[in-house]
Amino acid sequence: MASRKSPSLKTSTKSSSARAAKAPARTVKRSSRKAPASGRTASPRKAQAASTSSALKMPTLHESTTSSGLKVIAAERGPLPLVSMRLVLRAGSATDPAGKHGLADFTARLLRRGTRRLTAQQIDETVEFVGASLGVGVGEDTMSIALTTPAEHFAQMLGVLGQLVREPSFPPSEVDDARERALAQFSNDLDDPSVIADRAMVRALWGDHPYGHDVGGSKRTVSTFTRDDVVRFHQERMGPKVAMLVVVGAVKPERVAAAAEEAFVGWTGGPDAPPTVPPVKKIPGAGRVLLVDKPDQTQSQVRIGGPGFRMGHEDYFPATAMNIALGGGFTSRLMNEIRVNRGLTYGVSSWFDAMNAGGVFALSTFTKTASTREIIDVALGEIGSVREKGLKPRELTDAQAYLAGLYPLRTETNESIAGSIADTRVHGLGDDWVEKFRDRLRAVTSKQVSAVAKKYCLPESPAIVVLGRAEEVKKHLKGLGPITVVPASEYE
Repeated sequence: MASRKSPSLKTSTKSSSARAAKAPARTVKRSSRKAPASGRTASPRKAQAASTSSALKMPTLHESTTSSGLKVIAAERGPLPLVSMRLVLRAGSATDPAGKHGLADFTARLLRRGTRRLTAQQIDETVEFVGASLGVGVGEDTMSIALTTPAEHFAQMLGVLGQLVREPSFPPSEVDDARERALAQFSNDLDDPSVIADRAMVRALWGDHPYGHDVGGSKRTVSTFTRDDVVRFHQERMGPKVAMLVVVGAVKPERVAAAAEEAFVGWTGGPDAPPTVPPVKKIPGAGRVLLVDKPDQTQSQVRIGGPGFRMGHEDYFPATAMNIALGGGFTSRLMNEIRVNRGLTYGVSSWFDAMNAGGVFALSTFTKTASTREIIDVALGEIGSVREKGLKPRELTDAQAYLAGLYPLRTETNESIAGSIADTRVHGLGDDWVEKFRDRLRAVTSKQVSAVAKKYCLPESPAIVVLGRAEEVKKHLKGLGPITVVPASEYE
């Protein structure tokens, strides 16, 4: 769900080419995921007009490994004198220790709050003085640190990046301040019904699975965080053998290799191999309704979801095309029927969310309390229609043109290319993923779309989450499945 990502990474850890099936970013706390290629700001015909016939071409990749075991991928690219670096570690929220949900995100935020040689203020001043930008972000599978700098300061900035992961000092005062800020944010989040609904949906879809909690944790878990917890996470989960450095820009590959060796020499710790996240067996909340009681609401937040697929699955391209037509674009079926024809909401979207160990298919919308049941029934009806009948030929071609037209925008900057390279390597998508993306998308057939629609368009009873005034909403939900009512504070 979009609420789950750390927001501080300027280029999201999951907004690159690998995540084009994801929904557009919504107004939620941890929405670093995103304006994907399935965004909602252009019509298919406009996107098609914007498309060019030229083939996408990624820069040549040069690989090396430092003495500490860090894999380095360099891609020389001009003409702008800029360099973007992305250090990706297999230390996402799925590796949070039991009872310490949110610790990966908490640790990542503290990396830039001081090292053995630099204070937090000195880190900020060093980065800002040369006109660079620095950000961190955490998703379910990975933690990322991104740094973009003028090429002339590349080695210096890579040295700073190396310090952040090799020798963070985690000053006690910074740990205390970070914990207090996080707890204050959790309290503020209770005023945002979309955030609470997203958190409830995460739990309904994933349950006790390692993906089944917000990346930032909860008030209950974060309140227990100590400096010892952060130090232990850094030592046990973060190390060169589960990390990868991607450098893209106006710098020679041989210089990248030499600078990386110097910046990360002596880096130790962390596991010898990436963690194994168990596969998802079933949706815990399937066939059930979770009603989150927020008595001050006059509207209902609605979430509906079911099984999806893991990142890199063969169904990715037909499912992506199908979803653009169903609910991933402004001219989608769901938008037309629910917003345009019936006026039930200002916004509705559906998406596939795929991670290394599995994924989900989900829908998000909101409406006034009185029309809660109607919007659920209409949404399920439109999804069911695609499941039973597939797409019309024009819907498929428009969806393909729309996404193919927008996709090149995702490879315009060094920063976005670094993210794409990192994603393809982390998820095992193959180095030709970007260059062949549009060809694979355009090769999708109506038969393939019909097949994935039957698999993923909620063929079994879905998990349904509704946030609103339970006293009024509950009567509208009869017949959808067993109803469990919980207070909104449960998701603080």
